[in-house]
Amino acid sequence: MALAPRLDLRQSQSLVMTPQLQQAIKLLTLSNLELETFISDEIEKNPLLDTGELSTEGGEANDSEERPSEAAAQGSDEILSSGPSESEASLDMEGHTDSFTNNSLSESDGALDGQLGLNGASSGSGATGEAPDFENMLVAEITLTDHLMDQAGAVLSGMDLFVAQHIIDQIDECGYLQTDLLELAQRLNVGLVDVERILAVVQTLDPVGVGARNLAECLALQATDADRYDPAMARLIDNLDLLARGALPQLKRICNVDDEDLMDMISELRNYDPKPGCKIGGGAVQSVVPDVFIAERANRWIIEVNSATLPKVLVNRSYYSELKDGAQDKQSKDWLNECLADANWLVKALDQRQRTIVKVATEIVKQQEEFFRKGVAHLRPLTLKNIAEKIEMHESTVSRVTSNKYLSCSRGTFELKYFFTSGIQSSTGGEAASAEAVKSHIKTLIDDEDPKKILSDDKLVALLNAKGFDIARRTVAKYREALGMGSSVQRRRQKALEGKTG
Repeated sequence: MALAPRLDLRQSQSLVMTPQLQQAIKLLTLSNLELETFISDEIEKNPLLDTGELSTEGGEANDSEERPSEAAAQGSDEILSSGPSESEASLDMEGHTDSFTNNSLSESDGALDGQLGLNGASSGSGATGEAPDFENMLVAEITLTDHLMDQAGAVLSGMDLFVAQHIIDQIDECGYLQTDLLELAQRLNVGLVDVERILAVVQTLDPVGVGARNLAECLALQATDADRYDPAMARLIDNLDLLARGALPQLKRICNVDDEDLMDMISELRNYDPKPGCKIGGGAVQSVVPDVFIAERANRWIIEVNSATLPKVLVNRSYYSELKDGAQDKQSKDWLNECLADANWLVKALDQRQRTIVKVATEIVKQQEEFFRKGVAHLRPLTLKNIAEKIEMHESTVSRVTSNKYLSCSRGTFELKYFFTSGIQSSTGGEAASAEAVKSHIKTLIDDEDPKKILSDDKLVALLNAKGFDIARRTVAKYREALGMGSSVQRRRQKALEGKTG
């Protein structure tokens, strides 16, 4: 057969994600604070985007392209659809689901317990309608390095202060020196004796115990400052591993003290701070800003997106008209039309994002209503698939909505992912219980146990089975360790120490 070039026509189907759809999916994963940064960048790039209320002529502010259709939430793959969507009823929503500012939680009488009024109308910020900028009210905390350098400058000078600065730079946030003195001496080209001498001066600075190279040295510095560093205390500090294991008879022999003196020394150690540097400064405070507010009013659930952290994005149609009427070439007109299309899409996508978040949060409240009313012990097992099936969205969409977002209710602030937990089957054949609920029961049992009758893991299994949880011993051990609680042997020793020192 002869080889020759030829043209073929083939028809095929493929799934292609448009750039706008990719951007819509990205918007779902962003928290409110991240979205605020994204919007600011878009406003800088697009001259037709603006924030706040715009004074437009001829009723252009009511244009359907500028203000997205007040319709029910759709999946992210339907954001670009121009057709009308079906209306939906939410879970005991007060007011209408198409408004995220009217009748808001922060505007209603008796806002969320323990919550600040984050919406503009109730923030007390005046007629601007904006929430107060709490971040600007924060006073920058002094760092541990600055705190130590201020003190070192008062007692050292010249070359000694230079070496002290390098030593302080190697002290971590907990107050421990994280470098080898010999290596530091070689790097600075000074004698090791001089470095050790200056370190001794640094170790006298506030807070007491700073500059130590290990826990034993940190406690020794604090004992010296309290005038309690006698030979017996020194031997006790040198054998902290025995103290951790609860080997009290062996410690008595090493320290050559009786029971009363040993308990007094242990009680003294308990008063020392193993991380003295944490008292001073630290990193910047990272506050959690909730993305969704939930509250109960007259047996009705109010669910609202926190709009205080999001600027109101509008399309500046008056500016668009001015630019459109001017003399322009084809390239400029194409660019202007592209900016208008991008602006309209962004406004619609942001509105759609809010609706999707409310839709998911509403279903979470439906599924976990007992948690919001009675607490963590009543948390039900829940998966992303359960929510996706109820609201007729894809599981990946629900996953994106619940990522990096927080829910604020009367019980506190929780990450949306918190409500999705595995289940423990009921031993009586009833409904399965959430793993978090089982952890809550384990913690309650251990907290309430008799110091003279410490509960073993087998005993915990028996008690949980009596409560209707079909759980294995290894699962109890895993949950107990996740809660930061020791084994029965460790707790028995801890209770013994606390009982004798109390």
